[in-house]
This record gives sequence, structure tokens and C-alpha cells, in this order.
Amino acid sequence: MTANALPIISSDELGRIGAAHDEAGCGCLSTDRGVLPLAAMDIDARIDGLMAHTKLRQTFVNALSVPLEATYIFPLPDRAAVTAFRFEVNGRVVEGVIKERGEARRTYDRAIAAGHRAAITEEERAGVFTMRVGNLQPGERATVELELVGALPFDSGEATFRFPLVVAPRYIPGVALDGESVGDGVAHDTDAVPDASRISPPVLLPGFPNPVRLGLRVAIDAGQLPLSNLRSTLHAARIEPPSAGDAAGGGAPYRSPEGVRHFRVELAPEQRLDRDFILRFSLGDEAVQSDLALRADATGGEGTFALTVVPPLDSGAVAPRDVIFVLDRSGSMGGWKMVAARRAVARMIDTLRDRDSFAVMAFDDMIESPPLASSRGVLVPASDRNRFRAVEWLSKVDARGGTEMAQPLIRAADALGGGYDDRQRVLVLVTDGQVGNEDQILRELSRRLKNVRVYTLGIDRSVNLAFLRRLAATGAGLCELVESEDRLDEVMDRVHRRIGSPVLTELSVSLEGAEIVTDSISPARMPDLFAGAPLTLYGRYRAASGGAVRARVQGRRRDGERYERSLEGSTRPGRAVPTVWARAHLRDLEDRYAVQGGGELTKRIIDVSLRFGVLCRFTAFVAVDKSERVERAGELHRATQPVQMPSGWQGSGVPGGGGGRAAGLGGLVARKAAVAGPADAQKKEAFAAAVPMQAMKSMDLMDDVDDEIAEMDEMALDGYAMAEEAAAPPPAAPEPVAAAPAPAPAPAPAKPRMRSESYSVSGTVSSSKARKGKRKQSAPPAPPLEYERNIIRRGIDALLGRSERDVLDLSSYRARAEELLRLVERFATDLRGAYAELLVGLTMLVEDLTSVGAQDEAAALSQLLEALRATAPDTAEREELIARARELLDRFARGEQLDPSSAPSAPRAPSRRDGDFWK
Repeated sequence: MTANALPIISSDELGRIGAAHDEAGCGCLSTDRGVLPLAAMDIDARIDGLMAHTKLRQTFVNALSVPLEATYIFPLPDRAAVTAFRFEVNGRVVEGVIKERGEARRTYDRAIAAGHRAAITEEERAGVFTMRVGNLQPGERATVELELVGALPFDSGEATFRFPLVVAPRYIPGVALDGESVGDGVAHDTDAVPDASRISPPVLLPGFPNPVRLGLRVAIDAGQLPLSNLRSTLHAARIEPPSAGDAAGGGAPYRSPEGVRHFRVELAPEQRLDRDFILRFSLGDEAVQSDLALRADATGGEGTFALTVVPPLDSGAVAPRDVIFVLDRSGSMGGWKMVAARRAVARMIDTLRDRDSFAVMAFDDMIESPPLASSRGVLVPASDRNRFRAVEWLSKVDARGGTEMAQPLIRAADALGGGYDDRQRVLVLVTDGQVGNEDQILRELSRRLKNVRVYTLGIDRSVNLAFLRRLAATGAGLCELVESEDRLDEVMDRVHRRIGSPVLTELSVSLEGAEIVTDSISPARMPDLFAGAPLTLYGRYRAASGGAVRARVQGRRRDGERYERSLEGSTRPGRAVPTVWARAHLRDLEDRYAVQGGGELTKRIIDVSLRFGVLCRFTAFVAVDKSERVERAGELHRATQPVQMPSGWQGSGVPGGGGGRAAGLGGLVARKAAVAGPADAQKKEAFAAAVPMQAMKSMDLMDDVDDEIAEMDEMALDGYAMAEEAAAPPPAAPEPVAAAPAPAPAPAPAKPRMRSESYSVSGTVSSSKARKGKRKQSAPPAPPLEYERNIIRRGIDALLGRSERDVLDLSSYRARAEELLRLVERFATDLRGAYAELLVGLTMLVEDLTSVGAQDEAAALSQLLEALRATAPDTAEREELIARARELLDRFARGEQLDPSSAPSAPRAPSRRDGDFWK
């Protein structure tokens, strides 16, 4: 089958577009019958208590004169289970069938080749899906429908229904892979994100006319619960019946009329798909009670249970805490998000007590911390002075650069991993979560978070909530969402009370009258309980007899006392309980696959998905209309539906990285490699993919400025220097040209520097190999200022005939290595203390050696540093590496020149493209 891509409008053609083509933009195809291919999206949700049943309909129209295959990359609630799929075309409705993903694709491809109309939907990762509708004939309209079911989060007496409407641009780290892209998106696949092209839809130009009609309706049955404060936080919506307080004037929270239990919320017309739809309503703290719900299978003697545990009242004092705040300052955090993120971290720092300790890391493609020194490593006592200096430093943090998230999280987890058992160890991440390498980050962190609790604070109107929830669950913590500045104060009051302060830990569950099926409980890592946040555990049971089933819940209170409660089970009708369990369990298994891989695990995931009819990353829904075979009059065109720029994102740039990002923000981007273009070489450029952008610089800030942070700026003390730590070393400078020798003084040791300008660095986490193959390569990133100075210095040395080794006086650095050795020796019997000192000391030493051009020494010590970070806590491997680190530091302190080949190196996991999974 021959297929052509829709041509992209060039810059010259764009300049010739007249007033009659106002809807046309760069990369957008406009016809007399509208913009292709997605015409409408309708969402109808029904909320019964705390369970949401949703139908999503997408309508595609072919306004061309040739057959079309339309592709749409779209989001869905990450906790909702997709349970049904329908395809309607020309009045015929075809029920979709769930199959193993590779088999489903083969079914779809064969149908398209045979001239049948077909549709397929696939899950790329938690919350991101792809819809393809093929063989749409000119003038035809097709509708696909998905059914979802999921439980609503409930916290502090408030329930939240969230439906995402846009897949935001994500930063793609790593090095571009050889060969064709595996998807229809605009980013290149990389070694860190091998499916980047499947999660990166093209983006419309800002100000582009609304191309999709959006309809959204929610019906709420509150039952006997007292519903109040019903509100849509990001969209204009009509609520029926009107609030009982409307007669007293607007502005007051919604209050349900007396005796009313049914409510309807409908989105106002002309809304855009550029932010999440978030509906919140209060039901009171008594709305959720501890409960055991049972749903037996029709056959087999097994069933599914849902155990809800309401946390007991607070008791006992809060233990001392070691807290590291990791703040995302990348370009996508520009505008109100950066203001809110600074305020959030500042407020959390202010709530720390004197016996707590803390550290702050702000990252983009570099890691920076405030100038706080401590003999314990990165953590400092939470004294008034240290807290003030940290908050003052935060006032200067602004958005810039790419989102190299892995290294700061690894560094923070390693620093906390060396703590003491009588202290709570907490990692707090503040971010919008817009990264593509979620699996890689989880894989790196999972073995480092054994005794570290993770809290994530997502700040965005289209946050990557699925990833932040997965990360928090891996660290047995909580995830909070801030979609607006109004929401910030409400969330922060709750967060600062919970950081490191669970009311119930060491939770365990057992059943009486039934047996829990092995490895079936979700979440897989038993979380702790926090005040105001009920926990629901899902699992499978095997009935021992026809008698009653009871659950026994045990744990430990904050004051050390044991907690125990027994709950009697009750049978619940319907398929909601087993369906929600299947989705939660599949998510746990998928996360385990991201860390471990393995063929048996893949088979298990597929078996659960097919048995319970719930879509996952290894299965797909496919529907084929076999009622007629179409005769194509022309070639099949393929178009990817562009998405809106997320609301609140400023400027025209979007995150970049090793995978790049398409500059053709304006509409239908041609498939880069999988589609054959015209044979005429002169026409080739019209079918080429847009040139990827670099990692973005700082976005334009919004006009709103936080008064509290502004005051901190004015009070800032001059002279504070930033301690910068590169997440990835700059590329090696070119060798200088030899010249006549001449004497020169040795350079002074480098000082920590204040970086005042933003620059772009394409991130590489897992590989440093050069780009190769068929990829288009973006322009080289602008190097850091110190790197430029090093090149200039080396050029001068070359003109004067000095070799690099001749001018390097490393005596001060060797003295620092000797001092670091003495510090490490203090922890002769404390492996974790020695590890923490080595991490901090080696990081600073590598940074400074790199800045003065001692490349061999810096490379050897950097290699040692990465090897240390790759080890697990309290293992013989780590003990052996610490001994080797002492040996290497001793050699350097005694004046030996280090060779990178002699330093230990960390093992590197290969990137995976597992058969049909990535194709």
C-alpha cells in the first residue's frame, strides 16, 4: 500500500496566505469544509457516590478528496479503566475487541490493506493514548466511543473528578535512536525514551481558532450525602439546580438546595481542549467510612475485594525530619507555575522545626542549591538563619532550560538514604511532571527509596498527574495537584501537616473466612495513612467456605502504639470493584515491568488485561467494519491531529531535549519516516518533518507577580554564590593548536559562580554517544558560560605554546581530596555516613576540576561518583566501592595523574524496544 503524508505549509507559503485563509497556520491543512481531522469531542460522566462512569466520543471527518487515516494522541484519567470501545461509520456500529497489542495492530493493518474501515485505540503509558481511524472516504464522518470507570480521589472531605483534555509537550532526554520512529508524533525516539514519537503530538500555534467542538456533561447522584461547594475550577460551567445561596448574591460557595440529591454540570460553549477539566465537591468527612466490599466471580470460587481504611485520629509527636525539596525550574514551569512553585517550597521550609534538617535543589539541565554548608553533607539544620537564607535564595529562582529530572531525584534519594532510623526521611518534588522518561526515572529510583517517603506536588493546568502519582506511590507518599494559584493555599495547609507525619504506618491486611490471592493487593507497596486521607486497597480473594468474610487491619500509630481493626465484608453488585482492581493491579505490574522487565511479567499483564477486559499498555481495542470494502480512488493520506498549547504556558517554545521537538507548531505534521513521499527529489522538502527545536530557554513570565517573593527579592543579601552541579558534563572542548612555548602563571582555583543567563543543554542521562542515522539533528545547544571561558583560555594557551597539562596546578584540589579523605575516615563504622560525605565532596570536586580543564581527573572521579550512586544501600558492593574511592582519592592527593580507565564504572541498562510493544 502506498501512502503519502499531508504536506506542511512552508514559511514562504505562510507569508503568502491572504485574509481569506485566517484559519490556516504553519503545518495546518485548511479546506472549504473545515480543519482536519478531529471535529468534535463529547464527554458524558455519571458519578454515583465516589465512582465515575464516563463515555468519551470522538468524531472524525474527512474533508479531503482522498481517503484518510487520522491519528490522535490524547489523554485519559490515569486511574480509570477503559472497558469498552465502539466504532460507528455510515450508521453502522461495530463493537471493539480487546486483543494482545501486536495482534490488534495486525488485525487493523490487514483491514486497512483490504479496504475495510477500522479503528484502534492503544495506551502508550499511564494517561496517554493513541486513536487511529483508517480508510475514511471523502466526506465521511466516523465516531469512536470509549467507556471508562474509575473511583474518585477523596481527601479531607472533598471528592475530585478530573478529566484531562490535552497531552502537554514533554521534555525528551537522551540520544536519538537509529532507524524509523515508532509513532506519529513530532519527537525523535531516544535511548531514554524509546517511544517519544508516540507521546508527542504536534502543537497548534498560539491564537489558532478553536478547531474542535467540546461538549462535557456530568451528572451527580449524591445519594444521602450532603453535597456542597460544587465547582469547576478551570472551566466556565452551568450547574443545575442553582445554588441555594444564589439569591443572596454570587461569589459564595455552592450550596445544594434542601432535599436535592441529583445535580448536573455542563460545560459552557466554545471551551478549548487546553487544560484539565476539574470538578470538586464536598461531601463531609463522614462520607467515607472504613468498609470491606466483596464481589464474587460467577465461577471459580474467587472474587475481588475493596478495603477502605479511614485513618485514626492523630496521636503522638512528629519525629524529626530530614527533608530535601527538589524544585523543577525548567522552561515549561514559566509564568504563574514558577511563582506558585517558589511560594510552595518557601512555605514548606517555613514550617520546619529546629530539630529538622533540610536541603533545596533547583534543577533544569543543571542542579543548583542555596549556599548552606554542613558537615553532614547536603542537609543542614532548619535554623532560622538557614531557613531565611534558603527562602531568600528561592526568590531568585526562575524558569529556564530542559527538564533533566532523573539526576536531582537520584542525588536527593542517595543523600536521604544515608540517614538514621529515628528520623523521617522525606523527598518533596515540585514540578509539572512534563518529562518523557517516566519509566527510566522510576527504574533508577525504585531501589533507592526503601526508607525514603516521596511527596509530589504537581503545578499545572495540564499536569502529568499519572507520573507524579506513580512516583509518590513508589515512595509510599502522597501526590497533590495545584491547578491554579487559588488552589495553592488550600493544598499547602494540608501538605505541610503531612510531610513526614503519617498517623498510621506498618500497615498489614489479612482476611478471615477467605485467603488473599498471592501478589494481588494494589497498591503493591503498602502505603502509610495520613490525616484526612482514606486509603482503599484492592485485591483478589479465594473463599474458604460459604461463611462470612472479615478483614483484619493492623498498623502502628505515631506514638508507637499498635492499631487493629476488624471489618465485616458485604457483597456489592456490578462490575465496578473487579474492574477498578484490574486497572490498579495492571498499573502496579506495568511499573514493575518498567523496573525489571521480563517475559513472564509481560504474559501476566496480558492475561489480566484480557480476562477482565481492561485496556493496558500491552493490549489494544480494535474494531473493523467488514460490511463493505471501499474502492480507493486515490492514495491513503495520513494526518496526525494537532493539539492546543496548554493554558498558562507562555511563549512559543516547548520543552526539547535529545529527542527534539517539532517547530511546526501549527497543525498536521507529516509522519517522518513510515510514510513514503514522492519520488521527485525537488518535492521532498514538502513532505519532510519539521526541524526539531533545541531545549527551550526561559519562557515569558505572566504579569502576575507574587508579593511575598517580590519582598524577598528586595531583602536579598548581596554576594551569595550559587553552588552549581552539572547534571551532565559539557562536551569536550576542541584540542588547541600547538604554538611556541611560553611560561605562564598557574590559574587560580575556580570559585562557585552565579549564573545569570539562561542557556540550553540537550540532556543525556543514559548515554553519551553521538546522534547517528536517519534523524534530523537540531542545532547544537548554547554551551554554559564557564565552558566558553575554558575554550577561550585554552585558545590563549595554544597561542602562547602552553599545553593544557603545563598550566594546571592542581595542588589546591589535591589538598581538598586529602581533606575529604579525613572526613570519610570519621565514618569508619558508619557506611551511610561515609557514602553521604563522598557524594557531596566528589560532586564539588568534579565540578571544580572540570571548570579548570583537568579533564582526566574529573572524568575518573565522575565515573567513580556515578558508580557509587548506582549501588544499593547497605550492600557489600557499596562497601567495596567506598574502599576503592578512598584508594583513588589517596592517589590523587599524593600527586598521581588519574586515568579514567582505572576508575570503577556504573553498569548501564540497555534501552528496550520489545517486539510489538514498541512497533
